[in-house]
Amino acid sequence: MLRIITLNLNGIRSAARKGFFDWLRAQQADIVCVQELKAQAADMHNDFLAPEGYAGHFHYADKKGYSGVGLYTRHAPSHIIEGFGIPEFDAEGRYIEAVFDKLSVISVYLPSGSSSPERQEAKFRFLAQFRPHLEQLRRAGREILLCGDWNIAHREIDLKNWKGNLKNSGFLPEERAWMSELFGPLGFVDVYRRLYPEAEGDAYTWWSNRGQARAKNVGWRIDYHVATPGLAAAAQRAAVYKESWFSDHAPLTIDYACSLMPDA
Repeated sequence: MLRIITLNLNGIRSAARKGFFDWLRAQQADIVCVQELKAQAADMHNDFLAPEGYAGHFHYADKKGYSGVGLYTRHAPSHIIEGFGIPEFDAEGRYIEAVFDKLSVISVYLPSGSSSPERQEAKFRFLAQFRPHLEQLRRAGREILLCGDWNIAHREIDLKNWKGNLKNSGFLPEERAWMSELFGPLGFVDVYRRLYPEAEGDAYTWWSNRGQARAKNVGWRIDYHVATPGLAAAAQRAAVYKESWFSDHAPLTIDYACSLMPDA
């Protein structure tokens, strides 16, 4: 069994203070994908770089206290790829890929467009330029898993107040159509939805800090495992952890009936 977790940390230092690494030690995960480090290399002490049982791999943003993604792995990948070749977004630390014998696992953090029209335009640029990379990944003929904060709720079932968000970033028609292309012609699979096609409130992974959204479970499902069909078919179970809080996001764990290592 291969256990993979994804979580937007909303700051690795903040998540650590809230017990994230203590929780992680008990999870028996093989790979952990994290986003929004809000840290640079100089901020990363050994507890962050190599928590017990793991090696950490990171792609930092140029801007201090902003973005950044990482992967924690129990088994050494053959190599690590930082960025997907678009300078504007590689400078923001949004993509890191660990290549193993049987598959690639990617931690990805799509831009949010909620802060300004300019950031929404940047988000649209990201979507346009990320699609050819996704097509390239599919053509490679390997199993691929992209985990992370996609900052888009795909369907009405994926957020509580969908009617009130039809004109808001994260649920715009253009964004949702892009996700439909991802899960349609591009041939990737929304793994959580494959397992739980009708889940609503239990599926949410992010809550606003305003208006008691978390207490009332007024949430969004914007954190995904996105996989090639072969890997998606191996998914056995998924869980969103909500018993304690390390971030404004919740960890999403999925178990796959497969292995990373060729001799396993």
